[in-house]
Amino acid sequence: MPYVPHTDRDIEEALKAVGAESIEELLSTVPAALRLKKGLDLPRGLSEQGLKKALKAMSSRNSTVEDLSSFLGAGSYNHYIPSTVESVISRSEFYTAYTPYQPEVSQGTLQAIFEYQTLVCQLTGMDVSNASLYDGASAVAEAVLMARRITRRDGVLLSSALHPEYRETVGTYLKGARDSVSEVMYCTEAGVTLPGAVEAACTDDTACLVVQHPNFFGCIEDVEELSGVLKKKGVILIVAVTEPVSLALLNPPGRLGADIVVGENQSFGNPLNLGGPYLGFMATREEYLRQMPGRIVGQTVDREGRRAYCLTFATREQHIRRERATSNICTNQGLCALAAAVHLVSLGLRGIKKLARTNLSRAYYLRKKLLSIEGVAQGFASPVFNEFTIRIDGDPERVLSRLLEKKIIGGLALKRFYPELKNHILVTATEMNLPEDIDRFAAELRETF
Repeated sequence: MPYVPHTDRDIEEALKAVGAESIEELLSTVPAALRLKKGLDLPRGLSEQGLKKALKAMSSRNSTVEDLSSFLGAGSYNHYIPSTVESVISRSEFYTAYTPYQPEVSQGTLQAIFEYQTLVCQLTGMDVSNASLYDGASAVAEAVLMARRITRRDGVLLSSALHPEYRETVGTYLKGARDSVSEVMYCTEAGVTLPGAVEAACTDDTACLVVQHPNFFGCIEDVEELSGVLKKKGVILIVAVTEPVSLALLNPPGRLGADIVVGENQSFGNPLNLGGPYLGFMATREEYLRQMPGRIVGQTVDREGRRAYCLTFATREQHIRRERATSNICTNQGLCALAAAVHLVSLGLRGIKKLARTNLSRAYYLRKKLLSIEGVAQGFASPVFNEFTIRIDGDPERVLSRLLEKKIIGGLALKRFYPELKNHILVTATEMNLPEDIDRFAAELRETF
């Protein structure tokens, strides 16, 4: 964005407007301890032309994901975004749209959100979806609060194979009640959550279990068996999905007994963006509709019988008494949700299934190539989708550093989150990883041993 500095006259008029005599007076409310005692140590100023040239030279040293061969996932996935996505979301009526409080002038925005909700329900196999949340982590935390309201219990079980940052976010939301949160350890051989361990961990005060599917290690959980255990005890099953492309091939969680399905929809239409903005989704059974946070757009007819859209539910603190609000989420990530909807519609049913099969085949091809290398072993025995864990003979950080020198992001070293997995690396393959990229990754990894 071009930057044009304020003139002395601009500054005088701004100060006059706020009733201050000088910039010093304007800043007088800032505590002295927070203010610099001397000027910043900056080089001499440049002309606009010189500054642009200097910044362009600096930016040329940056690397983008297009310059690298990336096999990094762990909750954020590198997928191809069709040109139709940018074309649609950059239209002025979407790009500058605000919250659709006035349905008579917001029909296009409301229809887009309604269609996004419909797509989420189709993907997850659930009855209703909201018009979205900040990201996957906050969606999980909101689902936990929702389950506690439904059951009127406090206890929360988190699978230790749930994304570590999602677990941390739940802990932040429940900061005043962290004693009510406990973890169910994953099976060290299979890398999944064991139904027997869940049953043993449940108490009369347990409100919910949160399990990721596929989980943080890439392993596919037995959601149906976990649901059977929890149903006997009246416990809500929350399934988190960080890679929604998997839902095109795997049985939707709703058909497997999940009560609430949440997760991250960044995979559709939204670039990696250094971690945001992302797009949290939530879907649930119709009986829990009124406990769902955020907005829900509904379809109806107007006085003349024409199809129309409106905000059907918006149980946020902005709309009703604060103590009765289900959430203080104050955005529906509308542009991100629109991008996801356009991407899904562009693919269509056959297209998304083809995309999922491509991801699956690339991952299994990559795993076969890596496991053929001496010094590399399978991390866990369970089936996977497009992400899996390997165990290596050596220091993962050193190996990944050497791969990066070859412009390959080789995955995520798990010891940062799981000290017991100090020799493990989480590796991902999507449609963006061509067979020749996979072959080069395997060849370079072989050279590091």
